[in-house]
Amino acid sequence: MGGFVPGIRPGSSTANFMYYILNRVLLIGALFLGMIAITPSIIEGITGVMVFSFLIGGTALLIVVSVVLETVRQINAQLQMREYETF
Repeated sequence: MGGFVPGIRPGSSTANFMYYILNRVLLIGALFLGMIAITPSIIEGITGVMVFSFLIGGTALLIVVSVVLETVRQINAQLQMREYETF
């Protein structure tokens, strides 16, 4: 589609570079999400408080973070559409 990466030759070099970068991003992202998912269990094991895992589990934490990020993204889109700088 005519895209290129500055400093990387077009063709197979670009494909190899993109493959390398995507694998790194996916690995780091997967490790981060896994860490967030097991954090409540680790805290429960350290503190001995069992209620914490029922209040905010790893999955619930991921959902809350994604909803907040999407809300901020939508607010910024509305502000740009109406040509406002900030809140």
